Amino acid sequence: MHSSGLSGAARTLIILAAFIVVVAGIKAAQSLMVTFLLSGFFAIICAPPFMLMQRKGVPAWASLTAVVILVSVIQLLFITIIAASISDFSKELPHYQLRLQGMFSDFVIMLDGWGIHVPAETIREHFDLGMVFKVAANALGSLGSVASNSFMIILTVIFMLFEGASLPGKLAVAFGQHSAHMNHIQRFLDNVKQYMTIKTIISLATGVMIYVWLLIFGIDYALLWGVLAFLLNFVPNIGSIIAAVPAVLLALIQLGPFSALMTAMGYLIANMVMGNIIEPRYMGKGLGLSTLVVFLSLVFWGWVLGPVGMLLSVPLTMLMKIALESSDETRWLAILMGPDIVPEPHLTLSKMTDSAE
Repeated sequence: MHSSGLSGAARTLIILAAFIVVVAGIKAAQSLMVTFLLSGFFAIICAPPFMLMQRKGVPAWASLTAVVILVSVIQLLFITIIAASISDFSKELPHYQLRLQGMFSDFVIMLDGWGIHVPAETIREHFDLGMVFKVAANALGSLGSVASNSFMIILTVIFMLFEGASLPGKLAVAFGQHSAHMNHIQRFLDNVKQYMTIKTIISLATGVMIYVWLLIFGIDYALLWGVLAFLLNFVPNIGSIIAAVPAVLLALIQLGPFSALMTAMGYLIANMVMGNIIEPRYMGKGLGLSTLVVFLSLVFWGWVLGPVGMLLSVPLTMLMKIALESSDETRWLAILMGPDIVPEPHLTLSKMTDSAE
């Protein structure tokens, strides 16, 4: 028994019960939570230029005005792009689905000619490729409708930035300037700013590369797929694959197999360059998640917060990992959530256990 009077099993059950209650509360307040999470996302991205302007001697009100104008312009552009593109794409969606079904029927007939019999009706019932377009459009439409709540998002960003500017001073008074708590909090804040800033820049560059590539080959709605690539680049490992599927299918329907192959090559090159060369160089290999954790976070946050939760799933999980690795007591959990680590050949399990003790 612990000094608190509770056994380890009882404490675990209490923690699990509290977790379930918190998750249920977040799910019940889904619309409000999504708005606040998007606001926090914008605030973290806008914090570095806001702080930089203040360090350069720009008054707080002028710095805040510039940031608010920047956020408003980004929102306006995003909503305009999403609304216009999805409206046009939704009108053409039945045509694309019919074309895809026709191509599938031709493929089945070709296989039959080769003596390969495929249960076409069964495949159509359980695996509809045309749904890929609808899911992508619905996810972007859901995010666009949330982002259209401009007043609430901008107001929340303003308060978050003002609070963020005064937060270090409050924490220093509360915990002491050189305390362990203060060091952990400072490390967490620094890692969060580093991760979100670098990830946003790399995601934006990836989206621009995809947009230009699709534009060169004449793929319809290139800007829409570029925005989707930008958003899903926040989901490592599987995000780029999910973003590529609708664009590759559209290229196949619109221009044929060669254009579909070249579209897939463009996605592969963009994500190889940005994800495997640029990102590790500036972010470091430690700021990553295992493929299993990425998938589980995608399913969990998608269930709790809907399509917007799926797009924000990895940033939310990444913040949790950064918080865990900021403390010596919980760093082992952050290591388990991180990417694969190849142990040194001479480091056996018994030595690892001895060093941990």
